[in-house]
Amino acid sequence: MFRKFFTIFGTIGIFVVFGLLIAGIFMLRPQPERQEPEITAPSVFFTVANTQSVTLDVAAQGEVRPRTDINLTAQVAGRVVDTSDHFVNGGAFDEDDMLIKIEDADYRAAAAAAKARVAQAEQALRLEEAEADLARRDYEELDLGAGEQPSDLTLRIPQLAQARANFEAAQAEYDAARLNLERTTIRAPFPGRVRERIAGIGQYVTPGAQLGRIFSTDIAEIRLALTDNDLAKLGLPLAFTETEDEPGPVVRMSAMIAGETHHWEGRIARTEGAIDAATRQVIAIAVLDDPYGEGSDDGTPLAMGLYVDAVITGKPYENAIVLPRSALYGRDTVYSISEDDTLVAHKVNIVTTDRDTITIASGVEPGARIVTSPLRGASEGDEVSPADPLQGTPGAENPDEPDPASARTTAQNVTSGD
Repeated sequence: MFRKFFTIFGTIGIFVVFGLLIAGIFMLRPQPERQEPEITAPSVFFTVANTQSVTLDVAAQGEVRPRTDINLTAQVAGRVVDTSDHFVNGGAFDEDDMLIKIEDADYRAAAAAAKARVAQAEQALRLEEAEADLARRDYEELDLGAGEQPSDLTLRIPQLAQARANFEAAQAEYDAARLNLERTTIRAPFPGRVRERIAGIGQYVTPGAQLGRIFSTDIAEIRLALTDNDLAKLGLPLAFTETEDEPGPVVRMSAMIAGETHHWEGRIARTEGAIDAATRQVIAIAVLDDPYGEGSDDGTPLAMGLYVDAVITGKPYENAIVLPRSALYGRDTVYSISEDDTLVAHKVNIVTTDRDTITIASGVEPGARIVTSPLRGASEGDEVSPADPLQGTPGAENPDEPDPASARTTAQNVTSGD
């Protein structure tokens, strides 16, 4: 009994002694000295703001169209007796060239008859004028009215008016007959080309019948869709029309024809002055004079229906600053690094933006170090550690710098933006 009691309490005593010994060791162990963490300024990339001359060109695409494209129709009835050798699909003609001749025998006869009626009416008018003059002299010599005014019938005034009206009607009928005779010869109203020939020799046509389709070649037009940002680059108002004192911007056009790239140079003549409700864009009309002649590219015309790429020359800026797009915070703010390595905010005047860069006209001094790294929660006056992107990733010397992957991505964006 006593042995069992001694064994139990002896074992408990041993555990207590070991516990006290371990507790003493931990109590005698020197405590580590507490140190405040050192806060370091975040490393940021930057680029130097340099001024340069910038021309804000605008790229667009459009289809070449003629200024005038009409249906050629007959104004008189008759059988087609002749057509011009140029009145074929694709045929070229000059202004006032004969295209179609309609049989004119009936119209020549009508004109001759109308001319005869004019002669008869003129003879009757001259005779009535003589009768009226004679009646006035007789009245004055006989003094039949004893000082009273003679009546119109006495002086044959109504008869004279009727004769004059008959003559004018006969003259108008003769003019109409001659006009119909002239209309039997259908002439080109402008220099151009035949898009489609419909009527041919032997075909009978009526007034209003379609004979073909023709288009002018004096001026080619290209409709180019522009955004509001494009208008700002070009410096064009919404309702622009060129004048001698204010010509439109130059347009350089190109297209691939028969495996070769050809170039033409035109100008913006006007804008349509309305915003498309579906696309929210404005249509600018580029023109090229004499596209099949002097305006051609070494004999290659700017053909109608051709789809071209166009580059419109924009406004020049002599002291613009081009920065990577990653330098922009919000709508119009960039940060620079001052001489004491603190952030300074700038409101800038942005003239244009694209996928990789922004172009500003004012708001930043040349030579300033512009931050191109993300600034999470930073504000003006915060201290930073500048790092040139050409010298490596910021924070590479400090393995404790957070988010190195984000810094590497920013460096790639800055390099591609420059």
